Amino acid sequence: MHRNFIAGEWVIGSNVANNVNPSDTRDMIGCYTRASAQQVEIAIAAAASVQPKWAAATPQRRFDVLDAIGSEILTRQGELGELLAREEGKTLREAVGEVVRAGQIFKFFAGEALRSNGDLVASTRPGIDVEISRDPIGVVALITPWNFPIAIPAWKIAPALAYGNAVIFKPADVVPASAWALSEIISRAGLPEGTFNLVMARGIDIGDALMSDPRVSAVSFTGSESTGRRVAAACVSRPGAMAKFQLEMGGKNPLVVLDDADLEVAVECALNGSFYSTGQRCTASSRLVVTTGIHDRFVEALIQRLGTLRVGDARNPSTLMGPVVDASQLRQDLDYIEIGSKEGATLAFGGRARDEVDGQPGYYLTPTLFTDTHNGMRINREEIFGPVAAVIRVADLDEAISVANDTEFGLSSGIVTTSLKSARHFRQMAQAGMVMVNAPTAGVDPHVPFGGRKASSYGPREQGRYAAEFFTTVKTAYVSA
Repeated sequence: MHRNFIAGEWVIGSNVANNVNPSDTRDMIGCYTRASAQQVEIAIAAAASVQPKWAAATPQRRFDVLDAIGSEILTRQGELGELLAREEGKTLREAVGEVVRAGQIFKFFAGEALRSNGDLVASTRPGIDVEISRDPIGVVALITPWNFPIAIPAWKIAPALAYGNAVIFKPADVVPASAWALSEIISRAGLPEGTFNLVMARGIDIGDALMSDPRVSAVSFTGSESTGRRVAAACVSRPGAMAKFQLEMGGKNPLVVLDDADLEVAVECALNGSFYSTGQRCTASSRLVVTTGIHDRFVEALIQRLGTLRVGDARNPSTLMGPVVDASQLRQDLDYIEIGSKEGATLAFGGRARDEVDGQPGYYLTPTLFTDTHNGMRINREEIFGPVAAVIRVADLDEAISVANDTEFGLSSGIVTTSLKSARHFRQMAQAGMVMVNAPTAGVDPHVPFGGRKASSYGPREQGRYAAEFFTTVKTAYVSA
């Protein structure tokens, strides 16, 4: 039985959740205890008590801790990648890649711990110096989703620790194994007891305890838009000091394909962005906005490639697309496929659930492509979060930009074109936090900022040096000689 890590000890929770392999529902990965609200309070108290000690740690000490975590993750990438593929359903290649990314993130922020800096400026008054520095924010609650069960925790935990904060980490209830494995590594890295805490539970059970406690100075959340809005409301409505909050939520990302695009590049970008990771990425290109001159050739070529996309056990090296994460997500995907058909879209490929593959029962869904759609359809307005993409035919670049921006979301946006002029214009006009040219809408480096606009994100960016904006607070000091 896998326990929670609270105040430096592994403790049993209030009840138990079974972790099931979505590629083979007969395979139970393990039992993971869920923390209670009372245990969350113990974790917060421990974190608040020890945080000043960790804040006072030297940059070298912080570097050593984070570097050790990153090194162990990278050393165990094969083992951790197989665990991730087994519990979440990513293909083994993608899962190992995610683990490597997590290790690289810890390595990057180990370096950031040494690169902390400030400014010394002259005052307008004689004899006075002004020093501008960054302090840790305090105790931070980190709430992560199920679709990247080790990378997203890494890009929240690593900067939080690098900048001297104490952490309460709540992973998604459906994928506890990767989070537990990461936490076990962190527990042995030399942090003062209570600096890092793992509380596995459902948000409905411990969310209030996490967000209402005034000792929690900040909340970083990645998940659905509806839950993100509730997090924001809880952070600003609690008595006393409000909590700083950072939200990464949904996406309905467009990939624009122009007449002059390299067809092979366009198809590969769409295949990767829309269907890799089973489409379960907030950066997935679920809207394929294609100009008339290339539309028919693009659709034909994409359907041909979809026919080669082998669906199966995530750990099988020949699998190109794994299962969806659980029964609830499969039901949601199928509901949207039915909605699209009823709205008048043409189901050009896929759209079928499979009870089993190679004799293994699992949550399998064939990659699904709709054509003859318009941007007013629900399948083009709402985030499906599965291997479902819709093609929207447009006349030219101007209409493509208009359609691409016609969404409440603004996370990632892409274009495939051989025209530098068109690419430059699209980069300027795209209402998104990230813009990709001749590359999939999904996939970002660990050392650059991640985040969007509109309903996709709120607050400072994650990752890279921009992470300091959330995990620190600026202090201005005046010194008179």
